[in-house]
Amino acid sequence: MRADIIPFAPQYAEETVAMWRESKEQAIGQKEKHNVESHLYFLTQILPKEFQIDLALLDGKVVGMSAYNETEISQLYIHVKYQGCGIGGMLLDKAKAKSSGRLTLYTFEVNRQAQKFYEKNGFVAIGRGYENEENLPDIRYEWRKKLE
Repeated sequence: MRADIIPFAPQYAEETVAMWRESKEQAIGQKEKHNVESHLYFLTQILPKEFQIDLALLDGKVVGMSAYNETEISQLYIHVKYQGCGIGGMLLDKAKAKSSGRLTLYTFEVNRQAQKFYEKNGFVAIGRGYENEENLPDIRYEWRKKLE
């Protein structure tokens, strides 16, 4: 499935946050700790200071989002109805292409689907911890560009 990958634009903020919250809640089995207004502020005011934010659109609808810079993927969420369709791979490939050749990210230990996805896409677990506000164990992953 081919989605259009575009830079984040404010008119998609509410739809992006709704998709993000549903995807995250399904992945970790707990309700989002922040209210929608706080989440919107984080998306529009905090994340853009350090990260490029891209959206995946299908027929004009937000079906995925990623936030990344040259060394880190901060967020990557796919609409629950579109997981496993290649959209996550498209967003991940763009982050890899814009990277310094090395990316790190965290995913929750309970999110087995994300672990499989990242490992299938060349990421290796390099650490474990609990440094998140959800108080869930997480896994730190790293990807390195293969030298040709």
